[in-house]
Amino acid sequence: MDIEKLIETALDYRNKAYVPYSNFKVGAALLTEDDKIFGGCNVENASFGATNCAERTAIFKAVSEGYSSFKAIAVVGDLNNLTAPCGICRQVMAEFFIKDAKVILATSKDNYVIKTMEEVLPGAFVKDDLIN
Repeated sequence: MDIEKLIETALDYRNKAYVPYSNFKVGAALLTEDDKIFGGCNVENASFGATNCAERTAIFKAVSEGYSSFKAIAVVGDLNNLTAPCGICRQVMAEFFIKDAKVILATSKDNYVIKTMEEVLPGAFVKDDLIN
């Protein structure tokens, strides 16, 4: 896994964010099991409930292209402090991420931490709980 490339892609998508209300840009880069990268940015709306986070934008874009299993995501928000996904994004990530998926929180290619899904969303509510 090329962590630097994922972070670089997330930084690129961060620059595309539409954030006229919060001015808080977030970019994400999602890695499929066959190493294809999908990027996403946050897109705000005057009706705040219609806002979509960068992580979900990337996931939904990938799912709409036929992918549904992911092994990593890089997230870049604040360039001075690490930005973690919100609760809704964490739940969506739990739906599609493989067991050992990595969540990379970064401010730059040189400053990042790698977390597991269990660390980001302990005791996640997942589809296997519904199926079995």
